[in-house]
Amino acid sequence: MREAEAQTARVIDVMPEAILVTDRKGNITRVNERAKEIFGYEPAELLGQPVELLIPERFHEGHPEKRKAYAARPEIRPMGAGRDLYARRKDGSEVPVEVALAPLGAKGGNSRIVVSVADITRRKAGQDMLRETNEKLARSNQELMQFAYVASHDLQEPLRMVDSYMGLIERRYKGKLDADADEFIGFAVDGARRMKRLINDLLTYSRVSNRPLKVKSIDLRAELEGVLALFQPQIEETGATVEIGPLPRIEGDPGQIERLFTNLIGNALKFRSDRRPHIRIEAQQHGKLWEFIIADNGIGIDPEFNEKVFEIFSRLHSREQYEGTGIGLAACKRIVELHGGLIWVEAGPDGGSVFRFTLPEHQQEEAA
Repeated sequence: MREAEAQTARVIDVMPEAILVTDRKGNITRVNERAKEIFGYEPAELLGQPVELLIPERFHEGHPEKRKAYAARPEIRPMGAGRDLYARRKDGSEVPVEVALAPLGAKGGNSRIVVSVADITRRKAGQDMLRETNEKLARSNQELMQFAYVASHDLQEPLRMVDSYMGLIERRYKGKLDADADEFIGFAVDGARRMKRLINDLLTYSRVSNRPLKVKSIDLRAELEGVLALFQPQIEETGATVEIGPLPRIEGDPGQIERLFTNLIGNALKFRSDRRPHIRIEAQQHGKLWEFIIADNGIGIDPEFNEKVFEIFSRLHSREQYEGTGIGLAACKRIVELHGGLIWVEAGPDGGSVFRFTLPEHQQEEAA
């Protein structure tokens, strides 16, 4: 018995955490040297003192009752999960800690409790710094999105005027001046129209990011048929075939989900190869998530750019090859993330691209 006691004492003394041993009444009967570093007391000063000496006064109320309840049913128990715990030092200052409890010895009147206390000052400071950084980043992103929305909205009217008057000049004076003048007017008209498309797409992206989800139950088959109807002229012109598997009903923002499918199907038709376009759309359930697949046989994406394509203003081709502003897939990513999902792209087995994204079957209340 004495050998066991001595072995326990040696273990306590070499522990990196502060170790306190208390009796069933909550009085401290043993401490290790690490306790001096955390609490500022000499070990001898703590012996015989109630453990409440090391607890901030604001936590004193109710603590003796909790201690007695634990002594009645002792078990190994980590403390502080989900809430902040603090210890009080000799000088009255407080230190953030993690605490664990464990019974020592046989049950009954002689049983004791081992209290392990870890100083988490550095970790908490790091967590606080990370939280503050994340909050600043979130505010910065929100302000940036708000700026983009306001800027793109306010730019629409003057740009509309420029586009209108440049179109008027083109219609009235084309062919009446020299060839250089016609070319310059063409450049100006084209630039105004491209800027108009860019502003409209940026405004749409900003709306996606700034507006809360308007969650409703969505029949995705009906939603997809509506999207395909918009592309019917292009489907007929290219001879494209669209293969649709069974699609579920999910909760989400109908407008955003429509835009998600519109952007992805539009890209499948735009970035087609020499082959007749074929688009396959299907869904697979994985627990509470649905994984959607939109596969095409188009020109595909170099794996090197599988992540870059989802960055805003990202373009892999010149405007002479394919029109666009580089915002569509960034908007898709934002829509999916706002719904609690992920989106990625893979190379198709026979060429082309396979876009995959997940959406939860039901939205949490916060999303609404």
